[in-house]
Amino acid sequence: MRLRDLLDAEDLDLRLLVGDERALEAPVTVVYTTDLIDPGRYLSGGELVISGLMWRQAPTDSDTFVATIGAAGAVALAAGTAYFGPVPQDVVTACARHGLVLFEVPPPVSFATLTEYIVGRVGTERGDQLAARLDRQRRLLLALAQGYNVAELLGQVRDETGLTCRVLTPSGRELAGHGDPLPDATLDQIIDAYLRAPRLPIVVTPSAEPGDAVGPWSVFAGAGALADRVTTTMVLVEGSWANWPEDHLDTITQLCAVVALDEARRAPVRQVAHTLADGVLALVAQGHGSGAEAHALLEQCGVDPSAPFVAVVAGPGPGAPAGATGAILDDVAAHLGRGAVGSVGPDGVTLALVPAAGIDAAERVRAAALRLTPAMGARRFCVGISARTTDAAIAGALDEARHAFALARLRPAPVEVVTAAEVTSHVGLLAAVPDEVRRAFSARVLGALATRRAEHQDAALEETLVAFLENDGSWTRTARALHLHVNTVRYRIGRVEELTGRDLSRFADRVDVFLAMGLR
Repeated sequence: MRLRDLLDAEDLDLRLLVGDERALEAPVTVVYTTDLIDPGRYLSGGELVISGLMWRQAPTDSDTFVATIGAAGAVALAAGTAYFGPVPQDVVTACARHGLVLFEVPPPVSFATLTEYIVGRVGTERGDQLAARLDRQRRLLLALAQGYNVAELLGQVRDETGLTCRVLTPSGRELAGHGDPLPDATLDQIIDAYLRAPRLPIVVTPSAEPGDAVGPWSVFAGAGALADRVTTTMVLVEGSWANWPEDHLDTITQLCAVVALDEARRAPVRQVAHTLADGVLALVAQGHGSGAEAHALLEQCGVDPSAPFVAVVAGPGPGAPAGATGAILDDVAAHLGRGAVGSVGPDGVTLALVPAAGIDAAERVRAAALRLTPAMGARRFCVGISARTTDAAIAGALDEARHAFALARLRPAPVEVVTAAEVTSHVGLLAAVPDEVRRAFSARVLGALATRRAEHQDAALEETLVAFLENDGSWTRTARALHLHVNTVRYRIGRVEELTGRDLSRFADRVDVFLAMGLR
């Protein structure tokens, strides 16, 4: 009930001394009767405080009492008149100063009568709210049981509340919603806030270019508070939930529960899809990737054998917990379309074959996976992606993806996506060399030059050596690049050869030095 309802109750005959139209809209949730001058520790917010003012020993006590209950969240004071008669002016002044509604309770009305009235009204309203909540939940569950999809449920919620909702995965994939897709920059900010928030729901107002409509958006988890947000859908609602009527907030809460139920209902379907994908991958391992049986399984998994696709290998980093690798890959790979995602192996590694016709598969996977970074914690999600291929070269594509995955695991970031193209460069090969081998090779090839570098000596020699290697051993181009005389370049390279014991006129020695410089 609201404070206004107390004034409308003829049996109470309360008189309003302080308060305006807006203040009277405040809800009353609890009644608390006291004559303590400092009852703040007994209040939790939303109370109508009833007092006979027995605490008032001096006019200054009024400000102390009113400030205390106002700070504790009380919405109004009902002052009895049995002791003082009409409410003292200092009490009226204190309530006006602290913005607290003040009622005067006439002598014929007992505090018990006032309390009984409020408790009865609040109890009735809560019962009505519970009935309405159960009815909303029943209707949503019934619609789900009758075969409605989540998009249709969102439409039902919009018709009832006027709220526009979307259901998204943590990688930014929209499962259901109305209106144009959100811009990537907006999605990035919303997802980052969702994954970092200590508790939900939250309100996010993304920054954007002037004139863009960017929110605010209320973000809810489509499952319980203890669920892993990396694998939990989120419900995004236009507007700030703090401004909604209570029944609208309750409707969205019920929607989140139904979304979670729908996700759980789809789990067996995903398991069947994993089993089909395992069949394809098993045939590939046996060398039958281009056979009729493999074609049929690929088509059942949603992959057109005649169209380009990529192989993907994903798993945890070295020493990191496996976490939810399979669920993450399911979500990330779905950005490319329906594909064949296998079961998670005992080492936490998952294989997949996903469509890649007309799209940059690696960039889509990288963008989707990187969104999960804020919630990874101690986990790591490493991905290797092959070049585009067809059914005739599935086995080779999986090998490419495995090599790229091995390189991704050597990198330090929580989320790493490496393509086959990176493995074919010397940078990829150097990254795959263990640290102790890298350091030993570099020290052995560079010899005294490495020692002098550690002692911050001969910086000019190193600068000249780098330019000399970048210019394919050309004296004149190196001199031109460094604005030096050719003889100066010859002298410095001669010193490098003395310190390293290498003849830089020989291609093999130049390669050794080039690799050693890159391995430092």
